[in-house]
Amino acid sequence: MLDVLFEDNHLLVVNKPAGMLVHGDETGDQPLAEVAKEYIKQKYNKPGNVFIGVVHRLDRPVSGVVVLAKTSKALTRLNELFRSKKTQKTYWAVVLQRPPRENDTLVHWLVKDTSKNITKAYGKPNENGLRSELNYKLLSQQQHRYLLEVNPITGRPHQIRVQLASMRCPIAGDLKYGAPEPLHDKSIALHARKLQFEHPTLKEMITVSAPLPATPVWAPFRSIK
Repeated sequence: MLDVLFEDNHLLVVNKPAGMLVHGDETGDQPLAEVAKEYIKQKYNKPGNVFIGVVHRLDRPVSGVVVLAKTSKALTRLNELFRSKKTQKTYWAVVLQRPPRENDTLVHWLVKDTSKNITKAYGKPNENGLRSELNYKLLSQQQHRYLLEVNPITGRPHQIRVQLASMRCPIAGDLKYGAPEPLHDKSIALHARKLQFEHPTLKEMITVSAPLPATPVWAPFRSIK
């Protein structure tokens, strides 16, 4: 079942559940793009192939807002918006340690090991690294867990996960970056909470928010707006 947050003739914005791929890979599991195609076929009784363009991605264990394009024109324009960083992304993360400051900017140089699908963060320029920056602020503390709001300035693979871990604040459930135990559903407590961008044809600003997952790790923070 697709959790649709916004839809018109050009866009389909959904709340991706943790555990679902955005785009297909070697596992052969059905990705979000294919689920979206089936949704459009059934809703609009469309025969044959349906166009769905993937604009951006979330890691498999991450939940939240994902924008899909329903037309090639929208895909081209949205790709340019994301490439030129004319979008505003807001994530929520539940971490296992209190950050050293209540709000801060983190800058690292990230190097991805594609063979192990893991990224390393360096505090100084690295010849193989990509400069990566994010802002965070502490929103709440509940039951020895801490809710951070994160705004990435750059968009690198695993950026939020490895940068938070670099200040000894691993995301709950993220075994790859320092969490001591998994969450029961194998997700990690990272959620793409909100996305703001210019509509590709109407040229109006669109802001879409995704409700938190219905899992125990998020329960203490549900009342926070």
